[in-house]
Amino acid sequence: MSSRMTLILVLVVLALVTLSSSLFVVDERQKVVLLALGEIERTDFEPGLHFKMPFVNNVRKFEAREMALDAQPARYLTGEKKNVIVDSFIVWRIEDVGTYFTSMGGDEERAALRLSQIIKDGLRAEFGRRTIQEVVSGDRVTMVEDILKQANRIAEGFGIAISNVRIKRIDLPSEVSSSVYTRMEAERERVAKELRSQGAEEAEKIRSDADRQRTVILAEAQRDAEEIRGNGDATATEIYADAFGQNEDFYSLYRRLSAYQNVFRGDDMLVIEPTGDFFDRFSDSTLSPLQ
Repeated sequence: MSSRMTLILVLVVLALVTLSSSLFVVDERQKVVLLALGEIERTDFEPGLHFKMPFVNNVRKFEAREMALDAQPARYLTGEKKNVIVDSFIVWRIEDVGTYFTSMGGDEERAALRLSQIIKDGLRAEFGRRTIQEVVSGDRVTMVEDILKQANRIAEGFGIAISNVRIKRIDLPSEVSSSVYTRMEAERERVAKELRSQGAEEAEKIRSDADRQRTVILAEAQRDAEEIRGNGDATATEIYADAFGQNEDFYSLYRRLSAYQNVFRGDDMLVIEPTGDFFDRFSDSTLSPLQ
């Protein structure tokens, strides 16, 4: 009985092992290659549970999602024979898993190394047609599109599709940076001097115009003041003349009294003989105050 049970258990275990080795699961994030004695038998598997021949078929699974490859910074020569150090990364995916397995042996590191070389060749060609100014401040979109077209034509033979190439940073070597910064500093200094001279010229124009306007305003104000003063003096003279004509003796007396008030002002004592035209009213007894 024990031998029979042992045999049954062995058969059950063998059945389970055979069944488990006959089943495999394909995730929606994976691409699968089914091999038959090392040769590709099938690659078009949908996500789900699938069967294979035990001990005959072998399953290789690969990433179906896009993968990022951060390339090492490399030095490139521009069209003006200047070196630049470019740091970039690549976004790629497995497009044809059968071709990818055949060409790369399913080795992701090998594929990354080949892609890096393809992109480096594309960058080298594009940078060689442009100056430093064009690669730094120019249209990088057009440059990346050209690199993608050329790189995808080559990567298609490996079952790979490159969806994006991005340039993270462009640096100048230290020896080039010094000369570039020196030229930039000299250019900025020249522009600053030019702007300062233009500003000084404009300031001088504004100052001259302000001085001219000030002179004109003062002259016009002086002219108007003299005109008003003259009109006032003429009016005052006319009033005085009218008043003088109405009572000449009173007006003469009033003027003399005003003169006396101005002369004999203060606490000083003045001893003089009241003779002459200035004091003729002191001795004129015939003049009535009401005349």
